Amino acid sequence: MEYRIEQLAGAARVAVDTIRFYQGKGLLDSPRRDGRITWYSDGHLDRLRRIRELQQRGFTLTVIRRFLDGELEASDEALVEAVTAPAVPETLSIEELAVRSGIALPLLRNLEQAGLIQPVSDGGEPRYPAEDLEALAAGLKLVEAGVPVGSLLEVGADHAAAVERTARRAVALFDRHVRERIQAEGRDQREAERELLRTFEDLLEASGTLVRHHFQRALLRAARAHIERNAQDHAPGTG
Repeated sequence: MEYRIEQLAGAARVAVDTIRFYQGKGLLDSPRRDGRITWYSDGHLDRLRRIRELQQRGFTLTVIRRFLDGELEASDEALVEAVTAPAVPETLSIEELAVRSGIALPLLRNLEQAGLIQPVSDGGEPRYPAEDLEALAAGLKLVEAGVPVGSLLEVGADHAAAVERTARRAVALFDRHVRERIQAEGRDQREAERELLRTFEDLLEASGTLVRHHFQRALLRAARAHIERNAQDHAPGTG
């Protein structure tokens, strides 16, 4: 069956301008032309319904295009949904974050610039996870203990950059050694979907434990080395 653009829009329950927008973004193939008239097929209708379904699940157009182009398998849907649309029970504007944390707005802007706090919303007013309040309270303790804010920001930015690099490598390893293996086993789509999501959640929790444990151990080693170095500098007969 073939459709004029108005008929296609009605069948797919989208606006005509939306169809043209998707064509401009490469999400929808060009229609068949018959002189000045354009005709769309059932394939176009199926694709529009698929785009609408994926949008309702919270996927961005960039991710939707990867699904449509076959770069992501159908069994990836639950995993991608968990990663790209995580549940955030409470978010705050940066002004609300300032009031509840007791930290001045300019300093919060500096923390954001250093990568220590990041908004979770893509459009409209930026919103920040309320759980950031716990991290901000911990930072305040260091400042109150006498650590200069500038030095704390510098250390935090270095740490954030290192964590980002490590996280990207960890995701690449998961993709290569877990996701590709599960999909290559030829399991039922639902089973593969559940296994991918369960494994990712398990590894997410395990990775957090490992990083926290490693950092605490590294901090203790650095503290011991600092104490020993200072002891040697102040030993009799030195300096």
